[in-house]
Amino acid sequence: MVHLKEDERLDYLLAENLRIIQSPSVFAFSLDAVLLARFVYVPIQKGNLIDLCSGNGVVPLFLSARTKGQITGVEIQTRLYDMAVRSIEYNRLEQQLQMIHGDIKDMPKQLGHGKFDVVTCNPPYFTTASKEEINPNEHLAIARHEILCTLEDAVKASSQLAKQGGKVAFVHRPGRLLDIITLMRQYRLEPKRIQFVYPKIGKEANTLLIEAIKDGSPDLKIAPPLFVYNENNEYTPEIREILYGES
Repeated sequence: MVHLKEDERLDYLLAENLRIIQSPSVFAFSLDAVLLARFVYVPIQKGNLIDLCSGNGVVPLFLSARTKGQITGVEIQTRLYDMAVRSIEYNRLEQQLQMIHGDIKDMPKQLGHGKFDVVTCNPPYFTTASKEEINPNEHLAIARHEILCTLEDAVKASSQLAKQGGKVAFVHRPGRLLDIITLMRQYRLEPKRIQFVYPKIGKEANTLLIEAIKDGSPDLKIAPPLFVYNENNEYTPEIREILYGES
């Protein structure tokens, strides 16, 4: 049994055969998190992985289906952290997954520098330049806007946590690509793979996936584009496989 609070619900992660606690008023994961968890290269048998800005723990849960390594999630919001912990317990993954309730900026000092083979991060996408655009819902505002964590904070912490030769993967908006690359190189992360995600053919990309290697050598590869919907506004086969495990 799982104890659900207020407007929480228990959703399926179909391809992984897992369940996750969600809430429309607090946090519900988007396709971006799923794509990040599938995009990053992970060690299959062992390794230490950490996910920053974990929300309700969706990326750690997805990663648990791809690796036998130890996975840590970090979330600053108490309510989201609590949702993640209960989801991990419901799926009986306590031996593999752990959540830390804290600020990602504190993690290198708390956990140690250079301890992780893989770092993933789905950071807040939007700056706080325009106060009018910030969601009045505090939970959603913190998740979406750089209120408690900037892009530089996320890149810096990721670099400090990654081992030399370790992988760091982000999902973000294409409009921040140059900012991301500039910051990654500033903090010794060399971008190695980029994939653009498009709503459908003929539309501009609205999601960016990027993976870097700590102290890697320059050699950037652009992966084939990923389209979410076909001309009938149905999920493409690639997205159906990612979401539902359908070939």
